[in-house]
Amino acid sequence: MATETMLRFVERQQAYPAKREAEIRAEDFREIADRYAVEGAEEQAARCSQCGVPYCSVHCPLHNHIPDWLRLTAEGRLREAYELSNATSSMPEICGRICPQDRLCEGNCVIEFSGHGAVTIGSVEKFITDTAWDKGWVEPLVPGRPTGQSVGIIGAGPAGLTAAEQLRAAGHDVHVYDRYDRAGGLLTYGIPGFKLEKPVVERRVARLEAGGILFHRGFAVGRDASLAELRARHDGILIATGVYKARAIDVDGHDRAGVVAALDYLTASNRKGFGDAVPAFDDGSLDAAGKDVVVIGGGDTAMDCVRTAVRQGAKSVKCLYRRDRANMPGSVREVANAEEEGVEFVWLTAPAAFEGDAAVTNVRAHGMRLGAPDASGRRAPERDPGGEHEHSADLVIKALGFDAEDLPRLFAAPELGVTRWGTVLVDAKTMMTSLDGVFAAGDIVRGASLVVWAIRDGRDVAAAMHRYLRAKAATGERKAA
Repeated sequence: MATETMLRFVERQQAYPAKREAEIRAEDFREIADRYAVEGAEEQAARCSQCGVPYCSVHCPLHNHIPDWLRLTAEGRLREAYELSNATSSMPEICGRICPQDRLCEGNCVIEFSGHGAVTIGSVEKFITDTAWDKGWVEPLVPGRPTGQSVGIIGAGPAGLTAAEQLRAAGHDVHVYDRYDRAGGLLTYGIPGFKLEKPVVERRVARLEAGGILFHRGFAVGRDASLAELRARHDGILIATGVYKARAIDVDGHDRAGVVAALDYLTASNRKGFGDAVPAFDDGSLDAAGKDVVVIGGGDTAMDCVRTAVRQGAKSVKCLYRRDRANMPGSVREVANAEEEGVEFVWLTAPAAFEGDAAVTNVRAHGMRLGAPDASGRRAPERDPGGEHEHSADLVIKALGFDAEDLPRLFAAPELGVTRWGTVLVDAKTMMTSLDGVFAAGDIVRGASLVVWAIRDGRDVAAAMHRYLRAKAATGERKAA
């Protein structure tokens, strides 16, 4: 049956779920495309070639069993497809929405190489688990046999939530500490609703709470308790804070009013979507309405910013990036979505100064050109003499990436080892830090990266912590939660 059902990539064209018209979708923060109907998902899944070496799985950080659940979908066995997808991923419907599939699974699809267009893996993945939620197939989190041990997790982003689920299923008491008033980290406050609607995140968190995981919201380690105090409460600690410190830009006027950090801007927008009071938005500081907006950067965060500014009613939106389109780190699809919505991209451009009196009114920029390859193999941008130009700007958003905060200082733990980049130093095998029983995972270890890598790290560190806790129990050491 599988042979008859699959290998339809020649007779069936690649088709993604239809996007709403750009003019319409730019008026709200809903996701821009609906999911497939059942027939559409089955037809697209049936295009899979079931190749002997599935490069889609190889290039997925979670090594999802992609060809297998595509086959099950094509055969109409959606519940089995969901169970297989859920076996390797803690948040498949979230990855289906926000993973850069064009750089991972779909970008390495064998039929993409043959010129027939990749299987629409991300859209099918999203469809499978959304269907599972709708039909009640997503089972509650059932705690394992109680171990009498407790774990404290610092950070409620994708790495922390994934580890919490795995450790609770292993029977440990799990406490999650997060400085925000909602769990989810960047899933909640950093990624706009047009890519990830917030109820999708909230239902995941609600499932974890129903499974007995305790969330301590609005809890800042270093303010409400030191790392040492948390270590005294729990048998094991996981640091999964992510990286939130905006990278600086060393040009004149970088601290001028109207020049803001991307995460501040996106968090304010998402909070308004929740109905929160956001003074910095309400006074216009973090609202793009009626403004000429310039975003500096070329990654996915920059794409989130330009597309948010469009939805807030900006007068104009430009994205300045120092390399060309071919060397842009952000998702090709996100660039296309932004262009459809009216964003102007100014390639080979870097800011020279943010000018104005009381507040920014203008960006003076250098023209750039691509020189010799750097250590990463990418051609390094260099200034193109005589290429200066200017752009009107009432709001400049810096989207240059994120660095680690000074956790040894914030956590009152100077003995916590960090790298020269400020990320937490861990043993490659055990994922333990320089402190016994304290582990770290996600972006705070690897630097700013993808959500799918955070999920992978969360699963790996949970397994490492469980081994540690079992060994600790064997010696008779344990603390009360």
